[in-house]
Parts: sequence; C-alpha cells; structure tokens
Amino acid sequence: MLTRRHIRVKVMQSLYAFNQSQNDNLATEEKFLLKSMQEMYDLFLLQISLITEIREHAETYLEKSQQKHLATSEEKDPNRKFVNNQVFQILNENESIQNALEKHKINHWKQDDEYVAIIWNEIRNSLTYQEYLETRESSFKEDKDFIVHIFKEIIAPNDKLYDYLEDKKLTWVDDLPLVNTAILKFLQKMKESTGREKKITQLFKNEEDKEFAIKLFRKTYLNDEDLSEEMLGKTPNWDKDRIAEVDMVLIKMAICEFLKFTSIPVKVTINEYLEIAKEYSTPKSSIFINGVLDKLSKEYQTEDKLNKTGRGLM
Repeated sequence: MLTRRHIRVKVMQSLYAFNQSQNDNLATEEKFLLKSMQEMYDLFLLQISLITEIREHAETYLEKSQQKHLATSEEKDPNRKFVNNQVFQILNENESIQNALEKHKINHWKQDDEYVAIIWNEIRNSLTYQEYLETRESSFKEDKDFIVHIFKEIIAPNDKLYDYLEDKKLTWVDDLPLVNTAILKFLQKMKESTGREKKITQLFKNEEDKEFAIKLFRKTYLNDEDLSEEMLGKTPNWDKDRIAEVDMVLIKMAICEFLKFTSIPVKVTINEYLEIAKEYSTPKSSIFINGVLDKLSKEYQTEDKLNKTGRGLM
C-alpha cells in the first residue's frame, strides 16, 4: 500500500516532530514512525469494514420494512440485489480480510453505527442506487462497478465520515487520500473467481520497503550534524532562520539518500523530494530545494562521493 514517496513523507513527518519535541530517544521515535504507518493501515481496514457494515445495515433496513404493519408489496418482497451484491460476499468470506480485522481490533462501526446509517441513507437515495435496482439480477462486473462507484462518489468524499475520522485520529486526515486510493485499487482488481482467496493489501510492498523507512529515519537523524554541514554555503541567498523547517528536513533526507543509499538514483531522489515539498511546504520551497540539491549532486559527482551502484547508477 505504501509507496516509497509515502514512506518518505512519513519519515519527514516523524523527523519534523522529533525536532519539535527535542526528544533524544531514537528508539522511541522509531516506534512512533512505525506506529504512524501502522495506523494508516488501520484506517485502510476501517474503510474496508465500513463497506461490509453498510451491507449489514441495509439488511436490517429490509427486515424492518417487511415487518411494518401496513407494508407495501415492494416492502414485503424487497429487491435484495444490493445486499446480495457479490463484492460484499467476497469481502465477508475472505479469510485474510477477516483475520486482519480481528488482529487489528477493527470494530469501530459496532459502536458508531450512526455513521453507517448516514452513508447507507445517502446510497439509498442516490440515482445510482435506483438505477442499480431496476433489475433483480446482476453480473459480477455490474456488482463490482456499482460498489466502486458508490465508494468513489458517496463514501470517500463524505463530509460527516471525514469529521468522524478526524475526531478519532487527527493523522488519519492526511492519510485518507492514499488509503482511499488503495481501497479503490483493491476493489478494481477483485475477480469473481479469485476474490475470496485474494490476499488483502499489505502495509509494505515488501520487507525492503519497511527497512528503507527505518534506515532513512535513523541515518538522517544520526547524521544530522554532518548533513547540516553539507548544506553550508549552498544557500547563499537564504538566512538559516528564513528556511522553512520542513525544507531543512527534506534537504537533509535527500542528502542522506545521495550519500547513504547507493541503489537509489540521484534523479529519483531529487524528483521525490520536489514533489513532497510542493504538497507539504511553502509555494517557493520546491524551487529552493531543487537549486540546493542540483548543486550538491553535481559537486558530489565531480568529487566522486555519490558511490552509486546497480539501479542507483541510472
């Protein structure tokens, strides 16, 4: 689920928080970094569980409608196409999903079911839902396309859900776009024949990415003084006090990648930190950071300090 850029962002946020707190316990801060990434995965599982919980809410709604004293013919014999949607069945029967939900103790919607009700009502009153129920039979493709659509158009952008997640954990607000994108990819790749066996998306693509996160955090922090010295004289038109703290962190991380991560190409490092700066720092930060890193990379190449190997040579 996490790309290298997302990992860099998490490391940047942790280093920035570390600097602000002036804490000198590296082990504690490393745990904080891993915890913040793990909480992102909890949000992923929470959003997955929301989808299946909406189905349970819809089932209850149909049952109550049938029990009305003056139930209409439609209420007595409701169209069960929504609750029988094959995507719900696959998610509920997928062992890796159910095991992950249990392991991470994701049961929020049992206590906070009013938010499930809000989203279910929005779905039920939508034109997409009405069109979906025009028939009582459906193919797997129609079922999947419908779930993907309501997730994109109703669940993901829901303001009340956003407020709820912000109240539960403030960091989830920053993580939400990435998590929702990961869920969409998971749903879109779902196939009728393999859906129940499909492994749920993991936090890290592989163990190497997890090691990258820890090493980047550790090497940047432990070499802070050396990395600061590398910047001396490279920002002649900028007083130290005028440089945004986020920019300082990003430049140090980039220099660390130049010198300590032999397999990462220089161009990749520069591009990654420029994109992060555009999203997380000041309007002029990307221009400033590009100038510093471009100058440094050329000096390192001339001085043969880059020591890149394998993929890092590209």
